[in-house]
Amino acid sequence: MSTRCPACFRDDFTVTGLSQHLAKSRNPHCQALYHQSRSQLHTSEQQDEPDESTAPDPGGYGEDKPDESTAPDGPDGDEFLQWGQEQYDGSDGDGDEDDEEWNFEPEWEPPVEEWEPPIEEQVEDVGMDTIEDLADEDEHRTHQDIQAHPRAGQQITRCRAANAEYEAHLANEEENLYHPFASKMEWEVARWVKLRGLSSTALSDLLAIEGVSERLSLSFKNANELNAIVDHGLPTGRPKFKRKQIVVAGEAFDIYYHDVIECIKSLYGDPDFAKYLAFAPERHYSDEDETVRLFHDMHTGKWWWDTQKKLDQHSPGGTIIPIIISSDKTQVTLFRNKSVYPVYLTIGNIPKEIQRKPSHGAHILLAYLPCTRLQHISNKASRCRTLANLYHACLRRVLAPLKSIGVDGLRMASGDGALRRCHPLFASFIGDYPEQLLVTGIKFGECPKCDIDVDEMDALAALDEGNLLFVCACSAAGIKPIVHPFWEDLPFTNIFRAITPDVLHQLYQGLIKHLLGWLSAACRAAEIDARCCCLPPNHHIHLFSKGITCLSRISGTEHAQICRFLLGIVTGIYLPNDLNAGRLLQAVQGLLDFLYLAQYPCHSSETLQLLDDALNLFHENKDIFIDLGIHEFVQMTCWLKRKEKILRHDKYVNWRCAGVEETIPYHLRPPDMTFRRLQSVAKHPSAKAISIDKLVEDYGATYFCEALAHYITQLNHASDPIPLRSQTLDVLAQDVHFPFRTLPVFHKVKWLSVDACGHGDATATLDSVHARPQQSSGSGLRPRRSDTALVSIGGNPDVVSGGIEVIFSLPSKSVPLLFLPTVKVPTHFAYIEWFEPFTLAPDRHHGLYKLLRSLHGGEKVASIVLLANIVRSVHLMPNFGVVVP
Repeated sequence: MSTRCPACFRDDFTVTGLSQHLAKSRNPHCQALYHQSRSQLHTSEQQDEPDESTAPDPGGYGEDKPDESTAPDGPDGDEFLQWGQEQYDGSDGDGDEDDEEWNFEPEWEPPVEEWEPPIEEQVEDVGMDTIEDLADEDEHRTHQDIQAHPRAGQQITRCRAANAEYEAHLANEEENLYHPFASKMEWEVARWVKLRGLSSTALSDLLAIEGVSERLSLSFKNANELNAIVDHGLPTGRPKFKRKQIVVAGEAFDIYYHDVIECIKSLYGDPDFAKYLAFAPERHYSDEDETVRLFHDMHTGKWWWDTQKKLDQHSPGGTIIPIIISSDKTQVTLFRNKSVYPVYLTIGNIPKEIQRKPSHGAHILLAYLPCTRLQHISNKASRCRTLANLYHACLRRVLAPLKSIGVDGLRMASGDGALRRCHPLFASFIGDYPEQLLVTGIKFGECPKCDIDVDEMDALAALDEGNLLFVCACSAAGIKPIVHPFWEDLPFTNIFRAITPDVLHQLYQGLIKHLLGWLSAACRAAEIDARCCCLPPNHHIHLFSKGITCLSRISGTEHAQICRFLLGIVTGIYLPNDLNAGRLLQAVQGLLDFLYLAQYPCHSSETLQLLDDALNLFHENKDIFIDLGIHEFVQMTCWLKRKEKILRHDKYVNWRCAGVEETIPYHLRPPDMTFRRLQSVAKHPSAKAISIDKLVEDYGATYFCEALAHYITQLNHASDPIPLRSQTLDVLAQDVHFPFRTLPVFHKVKWLSVDACGHGDATATLDSVHARPQQSSGSGLRPRRSDTALVSIGGNPDVVSGGIEVIFSLPSKSVPLLFLPTVKVPTHFAYIEWFEPFTLAPDRHHGLYKLLRSLHGGEKVASIVLLANIVRSVHLMPNFGVVVP
């Protein structure tokens, strides 16, 4: 049931939503109605949404006419299962009683547009090379409402943009676009050398070849001369490295680091990030009632709002720059144990979709911490304490400027020249579990996020009472005796809230690594490996031909690939002592659900509850593992500086080549709730002429002729006022004769990514479906592959599953002979053998759907559908039973 607005006739409101809409709408008709009825609540008439009619089912093809209720056929089959989006409702669970005091300005609302009821569009085949995925396009988009902080991020004035400032430092009197390089050729060669990893010796040897330097018209003859141009001719885009000594326990250690404020200025003032920066906290909601809050980028979270309130008590109107620090000690050689300890910095104003891509350069190497084992300290406990204090002493030196500037602020210009008073504040630390223990000072086995008694933290205050008493007090409290933690004096900092879990270390290399060990011990490694070897191929599945239990040093990528089929291979497996396998499946399902929910690009108050539910499901069933008995530096800085200079100059050259234009404003919006993709097929077929007999024999398209004849008949009569009966359709299909003997066939269809955020991301293949015959290869025969896919019926959100046997197109000369002139004929089709409709609910133990072949009279049910109706691939896993046969 829904409520319609009498003024604009929108009918997607609840009663509460209607009152909010009338009070906040900018539509003049809605405003007039609100002013007329503000003395009393005007309740509009509620009406049911009209039921959508469905086209008749043309039926499948077997030995006899199939039962119309068993399987879909043709482009307009029956609807089986509603796969609509979840409706968000419920409270946001914020718990912040002071949130409303900041709501001084009217909330953001989309521009008023004349609303019209939705019209169901006909699904059409878009083109030969790229076909948009219409199933994703037809999904309902979630309403999004934005509430911005009224005072934060205020602009003071404007100055020169970053590229103009960079140009002023070039001292280019000759108006050479590529200065300090003599020509475009010289610039391209220099960029290739510095960004492609060519060694200095290799470059010098190349230029020493007679004629090379002259033919390329290069002003430099060796690597040293090129380095001189880069070092002295290009402005310093990033700050220089500093070298300081830190004395801990009477020993001096060298630390190399950048000035943290200069690093922040470099990122904040980068022209490539200028239009994407967030300057003020915002609350995003998915409904007009503002009950379901959305969380995606850092400025939509609670931390920024809370900190902005505290900052406004000292400096109203300031712009917070959240500092995100990450570190991870890395071994760089297999011999002699050479390692480095890098610390990286980024800022939360940059959207996370840009931060996570190394090619965008949103992270800066902030420091190299000293790598030492302190082997001269024989006592292990003393050595560990000294290492922890060394770590904090180094970071304390690096982050010292944030202490005063975080409160007082500093004028900074973004890449577009807008000047604001900025307050860099330490906000988040990213690292694996050992790093988290080191930063927070807690001991191994404890959680850096859980609440503890206040008395335990009072141990840090015992430092003034003497070293021995301080060590004893910390030991009793269960924390490490760190003399001065680096976060001790940083303003508005709570280090325990700053710790953030990370998918790689905490989930894949933590939970999933342990889960694999538990399952190997519980279900026998040989059985798990045998099931892995029997898995069918799929675009999303990496097949481990030798199993997974024998793998060592598993990477995060490999853990992610294993998670995609882990639940399926333990379904139905035998457990020792006849223990209930349902508890094992639910424990595995809970962990995997938590893993995938945690990686959502946007969360709501509802998805956060799903996270809790998934974790609770694991905890409710984790005792099954107990029942099973399972217990458990100078040279590098020069190279980096030259590379950064080349990258900065490359941005300037691209800016000059594109013409000096004003930056187009970019408004940060919540991510689209739909999953946009482009369906793509090859321009030319994989096989130009495949006979119908080969389609039947080699591709497995048993009822291809019958299915195609029925499809052609149905499409020719699609505009008839009275739909054809099944018997009439069968009779008319018998009169269809094919004016061809062969057909062009495609062996693969792909789905490509869409740069929805406008960040210039490269296109990537997200999914694919294969339909190919048995083929010979160098090592033998490749078996026939017929992938399973989800298919949208008639452009509706209902989807059913089927095996894609053939992807083909019709010869252009044959189309006028088969179809009426008024029929718009698609270009690509697929022959599908159907499975039974999905059940209303998945299996209660493992949460997967069970599928059976759709049969009629013992024969498979098949039909022809538009290629554009295929939504995505789906991995169909065998039912192994207790033991792999």
